[in-house]
Order: sequence, then C-alpha cells, then structure tokens
Amino acid sequence: MGVKKILKIQNSKYPVPVIMKWLWKAWRGNRLQAFLNAMIGLLGAAVSLAQVGAIRHAINVAAGVDKGSIYWAVALMASLILGRFALSIASTWVHNILGIRAQNRMQQQMLDRILRSEWQGKESRHSGDMLNRLELDVSSIVHFLTEVIPSTLSTAALFIGAFYYMYTMDHRIALVIVILVPIFVGLSRIYIPKMRALTREVRDSDSKVQSVLQETIQNRILIKTLESDDLMVGRLEDTQSELRHKVVKRTAFRVMSGFIVNFGFSLGYLIAFLWSALRLSAGTLTYGDMTAFLQLVNRIQSPAHSLMQLVPHFVSVFTAAERLMELEEDPLEEQGSPIYMKSPCGIRLDNVTYAYPSSHEQLSTLENLTFDFKPGTCTAILGETGAGKTTLIRLILSLLKPQKGQIEVYNQKNKREMSPRLRCNFVYVPQGNTLLSGTIRENLRLGSISATDEEMLNALDAACAEFVRELPDGLDTVCSERGGGLSAGQAQRIAIARALLRNRPVMLFDEATSALDPETERKLLGNVLGKLNKTVLFITHRPAVVDYCDQVLRI
Repeated sequence: MGVKKILKIQNSKYPVPVIMKWLWKAWRGNRLQAFLNAMIGLLGAAVSLAQVGAIRHAINVAAGVDKGSIYWAVALMASLILGRFALSIASTWVHNILGIRAQNRMQQQMLDRILRSEWQGKESRHSGDMLNRLELDVSSIVHFLTEVIPSTLSTAALFIGAFYYMYTMDHRIALVIVILVPIFVGLSRIYIPKMRALTREVRDSDSKVQSVLQETIQNRILIKTLESDDLMVGRLEDTQSELRHKVVKRTAFRVMSGFIVNFGFSLGYLIAFLWSALRLSAGTLTYGDMTAFLQLVNRIQSPAHSLMQLVPHFVSVFTAAERLMELEEDPLEEQGSPIYMKSPCGIRLDNVTYAYPSSHEQLSTLENLTFDFKPGTCTAILGETGAGKTTLIRLILSLLKPQKGQIEVYNQKNKREMSPRLRCNFVYVPQGNTLLSGTIRENLRLGSISATDEEMLNALDAACAEFVRELPDGLDTVCSERGGGLSAGQAQRIAIARALLRNRPVMLFDEATSALDPETERKLLGNVLGKLNKTVLFITHRPAVVDYCDQVLRI
C-alpha cells in the first residue's frame, strides 16, 4: 500500500508547475518589497554572526586570553545591538507600509478579474466564501512572496556563515550538527502532501463559517420575523464544529511532526554542549570559544528550523493559490473599448432561445422569441412569474448569451450584435433596493462620476425624490447597507435618479416602480417619459405603466 493511501492524501487540483507559474506572475508587482526585505535580512545575518565574534572576543578579553580593552569590546557589542534595532525598525516599516499596498493591489486585481468574468446565470460560489478568499488567501500569498521568500535568503546565508564559522573551530561537530538537517528534509516528502490536504480542508470549512455568518447578518430581519434565531445559531454551530474537527486533526499532525523535528534539534544541541564541555575541561577550548560555539549551534539550528518552516508556508501558499486560481476559472467577457451607439437606438431579437442549465430554473426560459424594440419607443414587458422577463433583460444586457438566435442593437446608420462592449448604451434599474452603503451623493455618482450637485438634484426631482432636498444633510445623507434608513420607495426613487444621471440611449426598468404609490408612480412616469428621446423597456405588473407605453410584449 502506498504512502498516499496510508495517509489518505488528496490529489491537487492544479499541478505544481502551474501553481508556481501563477505565483511568479503574482510576484511581479511586489518585487521592491521583496528586495528590501532580502537586503534587510542579509544585513541582519551579517550582524548576527558579527555579534558571535564580538561576544567571544569580549569574554576572552575579560578572561585574559585575548589582548584588548574590555570597554572597546563592549562598545562593539553595543554598536551591533543598535544595528539590529535599526534593521528591526526598517523591517517593520517595510512590512506595514509596502505590505498593505501589496495586499491592496492584489485584492484589486482579483476583484477586477471577478467583475470582468462572464456571469453564468447564477453565482457558483457563496459571497462569504469569495470574501474569505479575497481576504485571507490574498494575505497568505502576499506574506509568502514579500516576506517568507526574501527571509529564506538571509536564513540560508546565516546557516552557511554559521556553519563555516563553526567548521573553522571544530569541523567534526559542525558536520554532526549539519548532517541531521537532510534527514528532516527527507521527512518533508511525507509531511507536505498530507499537510496540504489538511490545510485545504480547514480553509474550506473556514469559508463555510464566514458564509453562514454573512448570510445570517444580511437576513437578520427575516430570521427574526420567522423566529428562526435558534435554527441559524445551530447552523453556525454545525459549521464551526466541522471547522474545529478539521483544525484539531491538522494540529495533531503538526504537533507530531513538530515534536520529531524539535527532538532532533535538541539532540544536536546536547551533543554540541557535551562536546564543548569535554573540550573545555580538557583545556582545548576557552570560555569565550565555548560561548561562541554554543551560539553558533543556535545560529545553525535556528535557520535550519526556519527552513523547515518553509514546508508549512509552502503548504499554506499553495492552498491559497489554488483557491484564488479557482476564482479565475470563469472565462472573461469580451474585452475592449466600449462601443457607443448614437441615440435613439433599437433592440431587435431574432428567434432567441435561452434556458438555465439548472433543473430548478427550467421554468425561466425563452423560446424562439422575436421582437423589435424600436428606437424611441416605450415597451411594457408582461408575463407570469418565471416566464423569463428578467432573463430577457439579462440577455439584452449581455449578462447571458442566447443559446439560439441573435440580439442586435441598431440605429439609423449602424447595427451590431449584442456584446458586453455595447453595455455602455444601457441604463438598468433592477428590482428591489440596490443602494450601497455610503452617502446619497456617492450612490448617485455611480450613474455619473462627474455629475454636479445641480445635476444630481435635478435627477432626484425627475425621479420624484425631492425629499432629499429636505434632509438635514441633503446629498451627504448617509445610508447604511442596502439603503438602510430610507423607505423602500425612497430607495427606489434614488436608484431611478441614478439611472437618469447615466443618461444612455436605452433604459431598462425591472419592476422599478413596485414600491411607489399610484400617484407618485404616475408623476414619475410622466417625468421620465414625458420628453421621450430614449428607448424604454418596463418589466411590470402595474397598469399605470402600461398606459404610458407604446407597445406591449407578453411572454
């Protein structure tokens, strides 16, 4: 029976060369920090070895073995101590200043990649899991690339320097101490795969815990009204129990392997101590030499132990890289400059068919749909729940691709097949509360980043959101998550104002007036459609909306 079967080691999703290539690419933007950390580490190794010599010299001077001033010897020791302080301060600054920049940059790159990927009709991963990866896994990779790898250079330099120093003092014991290291490196061939599998299990369970926490907090009003507090706390306990079990399993394996390594290093230290004590008693070694000798043992074993710690670091970073690489599996949307169409634009569907792949969404289908949303017209889209109205909007916005047929955007002079690059010609107001946490001004700037206060207030007036003028802080009124602090109707009107600020040829409204009273709805529709110079599509169940439309599409 092989080692893999005995230890139940799982195969990795990605080959090691593929992960290494991905990490090399991720390292490109972090080389300055890595270089500075490497230089600081190498200087630290040199100072550490110099301290051994300085302490040895000071003790021998005090014992009368070496000639010189004890004051100058201590002064040399003090200068080296100050040098280590300075290097420690420099390392802290590099870690805190450049480290947070590196982490922020990688999070931005990953988020940009996620936002530019194709949407598959539903999210393949829970948002809590994705946040867990963007926070903890990104942090793990940045720490490895900018600190662990550079420190390995200084650690190796300290190991080689200390070994050479000890070798010049006593080559036999130096070889005995060092020969133990390859033995433990060989053991890592068993340790790495098993630890990698256990670490992946822990990280996945941690993501589940965060997902439950996030979803519970987001829906706490619903949970309270359903009196399901105990149920959700119990669900959290179940996921936490799973996490604890896997952490215990990983910790037990880590403790066992750590005990074996530390036992070996302790044995080496005892051998060195006994050997130096025997030489001291025989008069072939001075007190200063013995002190330096034991310090060099530490200078050899400490780097060797640090190099051994590379094993769990590699395990952790490979696991983190796999989890981030999975976020990049979704293909990218068509990339390129936006294609703007001159207003007014129309949208033409020719035998469009789409069905969601998941069985529970088979009701939300479109089959051989042909329709022309002519330039400058207003169309009401009607149909039963699950008939495919929202799916149609997603197809028009190129969030989904037709499985059959074609969609094109056209005007008097041009026509183009629908693609993500044409999304710049659309305004979309989805159903429900879509405000983000922040001020009303910040929400409106999503529609037009360059909009003036006057333009924002005019858009709010057109959306029947004049109430913003009367708020104490006006546009600077702060909303909590999902527009908290505002009523559903107020939030909906601000979202419509945001769409009006975007000012694009085609406007898509998905039940965008569902939270408004009939009088406000009629006034808003009059404002939006009174000076009709755009193509408007309304998904609605409201008769008032239908009255303002030129045509009706029933699905």
